[in-house]
Amino acid sequence: MLFASGGFQVKLYDIEQQQIRNALENIRKEMKLLEQAGALKGSLSAEEQLSLISGCPNIQEAVEGAMHIQECVPEDLELKKKIFAQLDSIVDDRVILSSSTSCLMPSKLFAGLVHVKQCIVAHPVNPPYYIPLVELVPHPETAPTTVDRTHALMKKIGQCPMRVQKEVAGFVLNRLQYAIISEAWRLVEEGIVSPSDLDLVMSEGLGMRYAFIGPLETMHLNAEGMLSYCDRYSEGMKHVLKTFGPIPEFSRATAEKVNQDMCVKVPDDPEHLAARRQWRDECLMRLAKLKSQVQPQ
Repeated sequence: MLFASGGFQVKLYDIEQQQIRNALENIRKEMKLLEQAGALKGSLSAEEQLSLISGCPNIQEAVEGAMHIQECVPEDLELKKKIFAQLDSIVDDRVILSSSTSCLMPSKLFAGLVHVKQCIVAHPVNPPYYIPLVELVPHPETAPTTVDRTHALMKKIGQCPMRVQKEVAGFVLNRLQYAIISEAWRLVEEGIVSPSDLDLVMSEGLGMRYAFIGPLETMHLNAEGMLSYCDRYSEGMKHVLKTFGPIPEFSRATAEKVNQDMCVKVPDDPEHLAARRQWRDECLMRLAKLKSQVQPQ
């Protein structure tokens, strides 16, 4: 949907033909709803964008003439390596081979490929139509032009690409996310806060700021600049950080406790979860509109 919104012709390929049919049907429904809500991206109408998207039952036909290939299969290293080896044998020297993986290392994912200079991880954030960030993570042998071209393409389709200078487990987004999840879990497990109150700290506290500025700019603004902040607060931060516990085991007992609290607000049956996700996406859509209006030039 995002590539079509930028006016690009898109071919979908999957080993299961029903997956392609389902995708095309869901895309049509989504685009029509977005158009009705005035939230469709790009300058083309829903019908014009839909005309750019087609399914293809053959991988070689799907990638013929492509400038960019975005792999989106499950997070299974061997499965992804198998697909990239298959692509490596049929692509030319110009197309970019990109993976959507959220945590698999490019050095393992693209190891041994002839076209490794054309390979990159372009990790979108769920749901990508409403959250624009894309992490760009190169293999050690990825050509700088591959990074530049992928960055330009993501900007063209309205996303917000950022460059990870060198690979690290979890990249950047998940390292930050896991750090938050880890401490959140410990605080709940140790009885310091309830699961629902823990979520309030983010949704009504930190998240309010972080929707517009990051943690480093927050530090910069919460004193007379970064140097002032570190002079004032670094000792206090180190004192608190030393009290952080080990990596949680994510025990079944704590998981059941958290699930029970979550289910008070959102029961974990498919209908309630789907409704809550739709509400989340509508909120993200409104937030994106607001951000576009208030972002400094």
